[in-house]
Amino acid sequence: MRILIEPPTWLGDALMATPAIENLANFQNEVEITLIGSLASIEVFRNHQKVIKTVVLDKKYSSLVKISKELGSFDAFFSFRSSYRSKLLKLLISANNKHQFKKSKYPNRHQVEKYNDFVNNSLGTNFAARKLVLHAIDSKLNNHNLKLGINPGASYGSSKRWYPKEFSKVAAELSAKFDIIIFGGQSEVDIANDIEKSLIKKGISNYQNLAGKTTISELINQISSLDLFITGDSGPMHIAATFQIPTVAIFGPTKDNETSQWMNEKSVIVKKNLECQPCMKRTCPLKHHNCMKMVMASDVLRAVNTFD
Repeated sequence: MRILIEPPTWLGDALMATPAIENLANFQNEVEITLIGSLASIEVFRNHQKVIKTVVLDKKYSSLVKISKELGSFDAFFSFRSSYRSKLLKLLISANNKHQFKKSKYPNRHQVEKYNDFVNNSLGTNFAARKLVLHAIDSKLNNHNLKLGINPGASYGSSKRWYPKEFSKVAAELSAKFDIIIFGGQSEVDIANDIEKSLIKKGISNYQNLAGKTTISELINQISSLDLFITGDSGPMHIAATFQIPTVAIFGPTKDNETSQWMNEKSVIVKKNLECQPCMKRTCPLKHHNCMKMVMASDVLRAVNTFD
């Protein structure tokens, strides 16, 4: 059975789709999967034993026609995206059966369950949504000292980001017990540098600033080696869930019941439960950002202490 899959675009969403795609891959014994999607999503599934081909899709609509012809025919096509471009891709792809995820069809449940329900509805099955999974990951890095990872960024928008000064307070407080690794993408280098500067002022030297310096596979490997992770609602948060890393996740404008860590027993959520949250906006519509501003380093440190 030849299946073409378009995974979710964002790293975190792609990871939350792994239980559903695992069920899809195991639906029949002889399944060959071709992946088409963003670089981040392709990296999540590249090492799956049933993936025989990957295609990174650019943002140009004009490329869809060419790519769809080059891919050939499939027994089934599954798109985990509901965008207009994905609808066009679905139209162009040659497949006996075509299925596309619709956000409106799956309200009020965790994103993992939404994706899994989509696969079950498409196949007429009743597969359970199991743990997140990453295939053929490198062995963990040498871990002579305990490692704390802090991840101040969030691709969705500034409203999801906790403040660098608070991150640095937490890191400094824990630096006697943990070596510190600062994570972040290219767009989050400035935030990471602010944390680094604050740590230097506090006399902290046992840290690494890896913001903007890792590939996705390197990021996965680094997070897999951690003993503790402190993060906002982000893709790296879901990498940590995959490896059951003890995690403190700080939530502001987004729905923790839909995008919190999936099946990580060592996960604690820190949030303020304000009337205005979750607003699901990229920037604070009320201009005060209290859902993040009111979260203090002491709140996060109390959450960390629950792991002792």
